[in-house]
Amino acid sequence: MRKPKVYGYCRISTPKQSIDRQIRNIQAENEKAVIVQEVFTGTKVTGRKEWSKLLKKIKPGDTIIFDSVSRMSRNAEEGIEVYFKLLDKGVNLIFLKERYIDTDTYKSEIQDRIELTGADEDEIFKGINNYFRKLAKRQIKIAFDQAEKEVEDLHQRTREGIETARLNGKQIGRATGTKVTTKKSVEMKAKIVKMSKSFSGNMTDKEIIDILKIARNTYFKYKRELREGAADCTE
Repeated sequence: MRKPKVYGYCRISTPKQSIDRQIRNIQAENEKAVIVQEVFTGTKVTGRKEWSKLLKKIKPGDTIIFDSVSRMSRNAEEGIEVYFKLLDKGVNLIFLKERYIDTDTYKSEIQDRIELTGADEDEIFKGINNYFRKLAKRQIKIAFDQAEKEVEDLHQRTREGIETARLNGKQIGRATGTKVTTKKSVEMKAKIVKMSKSFSGNMTDKEIIDILKIARNTYFKYKRELREGAADCTE
């Protein structure tokens, strides 16, 4: 007989963000949880490759742990739909920051009511199930609405911050015509000056490109900038 599995689903919006906190929180809840990681920007569930793979292999009795409801979905309508599809399939859902909408909480409330039905249990159960399903949807919708609102508020604060900075005369983004100097470009240019016969060395362009394993366009860009810099110094 197949043993139920426990998964932990973690998602960040950009590679620059850290996913470690989500993993730690999930492993604190269940250290044996199989961690599924994803980098995906957007409020909707559709389009997430790792999430789609998880949905295909998840079985009744399995559990998915999320650090928060926003990791599953930040779109209320879609989140509720996914929640109940998984619930009806027999999948347990745990939201560490919103434990009040865990599927076990919903199921326990239903079970408590069933015990009070008496002889007409079967018929009454249908009404109770529908009633508590609606109550659960309201609670779950509040959680997803909050997650969606947090994203909207963040975007609004970002827009307001940019506008405030602009009104105060601050430069937003990189000024037109400015160049960004990286440590790698400085190192490469120093090597080109030392190796190239156009400067202090005796090697051809092709030889340097092969040795430094640098893209041809990048090499000639550095070489052009070196010449421009030399010309500026002589003016």
